Amino acid sequence: MLTPAAYTEAVRAPARALNACYRVWAPAAQAVALRAGGVDTPMTPDGRGWWTSFRRCRHHEDYGFVVDGGEPLPDPRSPFQPDGVHGLSRWIDHDEFQWQVGDFQPPPLGSAVIYELHIGTFSPRGTFDGAVERLDALGELGITHVELMPICEFAGARGWGYDGVDLFAPHHAYGGPDGLKRLIDACHRRGLAVILDVVYNHAGPAGCYLQRFGPYFTRRHRTAWGDAANLDGPHSDEVRRFFIDNALMWLRDYRIDALRLDAIHAFVDFSAVPFLRQLTGEVKQLEAMTGRHLSVIAESDLNDPRVIRSADAGGYGTDAQWSDDFHHSIHAYVTGERAGYYEDFGTLGDIAAALCRGFVYDGRYSSHRRRLHGDSPDGIPGWRFVVSTQTHDQIGNRARGERLWMLTSPGRVRIAAALLMTSRFVPMLFQGEEWGATSPFLYFTDHEDELGALIRDGRRREFPAFAADPDQVPDPQAASTFEQSRLRWSERAADEHADLLRWYTSLIALRREIPSLRNGAAQNCRVAFDDAQEYLVMHRGDVVVACNFADVPRSMALPGRCMLRLASGSVELGRNRIVMAAESVAILAIAGPFGS
Repeated sequence: MLTPAAYTEAVRAPARALNACYRVWAPAAQAVALRAGGVDTPMTPDGRGWWTSFRRCRHHEDYGFVVDGGEPLPDPRSPFQPDGVHGLSRWIDHDEFQWQVGDFQPPPLGSAVIYELHIGTFSPRGTFDGAVERLDALGELGITHVELMPICEFAGARGWGYDGVDLFAPHHAYGGPDGLKRLIDACHRRGLAVILDVVYNHAGPAGCYLQRFGPYFTRRHRTAWGDAANLDGPHSDEVRRFFIDNALMWLRDYRIDALRLDAIHAFVDFSAVPFLRQLTGEVKQLEAMTGRHLSVIAESDLNDPRVIRSADAGGYGTDAQWSDDFHHSIHAYVTGERAGYYEDFGTLGDIAAALCRGFVYDGRYSSHRRRLHGDSPDGIPGWRFVVSTQTHDQIGNRARGERLWMLTSPGRVRIAAALLMTSRFVPMLFQGEEWGATSPFLYFTDHEDELGALIRDGRRREFPAFAADPDQVPDPQAASTFEQSRLRWSERAADEHADLLRWYTSLIALRREIPSLRNGAAQNCRVAFDDAQEYLVMHRGDVVVACNFADVPRSMALPGRCMLRLASGSVELGRNRIVMAAESVAILAIAGPFGS
């Protein structure tokens, strides 16, 4: 383990070399000037698209760049936008912050229990410092990793963060750079690792000045959000450098422990060395330099195991990826929903496939996509998949933002939680899930009038596949939509919510206690089920998880002498059978065969 002083030297030396003076990449510009202290100073080109001012960077100095005589623009690599996306940038010297924890080592990702949260709605204050006040509750729950939804600068004061435009600047309304550092320091002081959600596949529609400087995006490729990031065309070397330097900055200067890459299926890249492989390789180089375990987690809907296979095996080398099939299979079954992409799911066989393999669609025909989808994940351990039964996407992309607690019975919610926490994968919770929060998580924005109207209309047209009434879709621009989405922490003490909180806390404690539940090997998982009787039994080494989804009691066979460890309803144990209450789950330890 590095000493605090050695750690500081290892991680900050690269930053000092880069931050000596103001520089900006603007390959098509004829002239660029630095505006600082109310004075415009011409910058010097180097012939390769970079412009330099030899004015020394000063902590908390406001500045901007004047390109070809226009209005001053924020720095594409702005470390802080105190006045929002249209204001001047403010320089931040990361050496000025006094860290309290200098030698934190994150727990292994394979043993993680992740908690996804949105800074603006997680606490009453809606800031980094407000989140600090709630961290002890996460420690008591048994969380190991806190995953922050995107926190870089976006237009307005409220939003999900996926329309960020100043990728190097923590959002001003959340508390800026120092606020984020205080949150990370507080997490580390409590033994919590921090994962940051970053977006490199598109930029937001308001306040994005990147194209005024260079070809960061290209019309050669298109995504659902418009022009794709320029990862393989002319000038793409510097565009890649921009995104990778951003990733390294969060890990180095903010001491983030892992990155979650948003929607990598929107990377369009025909390079011999894929961008994703380059990024993960450089993260591993930083890991070696600092002596800290650093991870990269990818979100992908391709069901492509290359995402997590090593570069030597022809993969991209990320440490883990999300598996939406796990969520979809459980959600479709416990709620009965079949609209949209849920039409591909809905049987216990789908849940069994998700539990055993990670992917349900591993080369199988998808009715929703009308083609074969995915590839086999054989040989990949479970700890390389992050799974969930609720996420910001799956809740927030519903018209009315309903959580699972509002869509199915309390018994089925407990079964879903048990399957999540006893699976061979890395479990992730979404804020408030653990107590059955009644606040929805809605889509909310804070854009100026014309753009806001377009977003409002677009949101109402978004849900034909899910049969939502457009008139019932909350206005994303309304402040009340944001306010409805705030967690109500007082609910945790109410009877039914407190009971669910105890259930989640017990499940997490059991996962931590029993090694078999953290064993991600495929051979450590076998599943039997009966669709007609509506029950499923999962074997996880020396643990049995019996699930009765039916609305009547059910009797199921057991493999031998078993001891009850945890149950959500009444249980009767016989010599080789268990009788379970309706819509309940039981977790049992196998003591050995009868007669032993």
